[in-house]
Amino acid sequence: MTVKRLSLATMGAALIAAPALAGSPVAPPAEPVITTPAPVVSTGGDWTGAYGGLSLGYGDVSTTGTSTLSGDDVIGGLSLGYDYDFGQFVLGAGLDYDVSNIDLNGTDTLDSIGRLKLRAGYDLGRGLIYATGGVAQASLASMGDDTGYFAGIGYEHMLTDNISVGGEVLYHAFDNFNGSGTDVEATTASAKVNFRF
Repeated sequence: MTVKRLSLATMGAALIAAPALAGSPVAPPAEPVITTPAPVVSTGGDWTGAYGGLSLGYGDVSTTGTSTLSGDDVIGGLSLGYDYDFGQFVLGAGLDYDVSNIDLNGTDTLDSIGRLKLRAGYDLGRGLIYATGGVAQASLASMGDDTGYFAGIGYEHMLTDNISVGGEVLYHAFDNFNGSGTDVEATTASAKVNFRF
């Protein structure tokens, strides 16, 4: 009888404790962690668009052939153009017109140089380093006008989304200038300010 009671008591205790011991304790689900994305840092501007600007610099002119002349002085003018930004590379086209009064040994004077230019550059974000070249037309007081070519390099930097500054060095060549038998070469170095829109 005692053994039977003890067995029933043990069985009853086991049945009462069974639900409490069933399974292992489960931790409550963790709250989701919300992370704030890092702010996007702008590395620079988009060079796509039109621009117009002013330039001021220095020109050095020399001639060879039937006459040997040279001279240097201030040169400056206007620029208009359009660039397209492909991501890492920028392609553009433009027009420049510079006026000058470069005296060539008292014999002639360089009055102006106009350019139809192409440029290709590497996008550095706020900066653009580029090569440029194209067709140039020069006007000399005595020898008239002639068409040649030019090539050079430059750098432009965005101060704001609409204003950029830069510099450019160009080499110009005019063979047999206006049929005179004289070759004309000109090197210009100019600082530029452009308004981009």
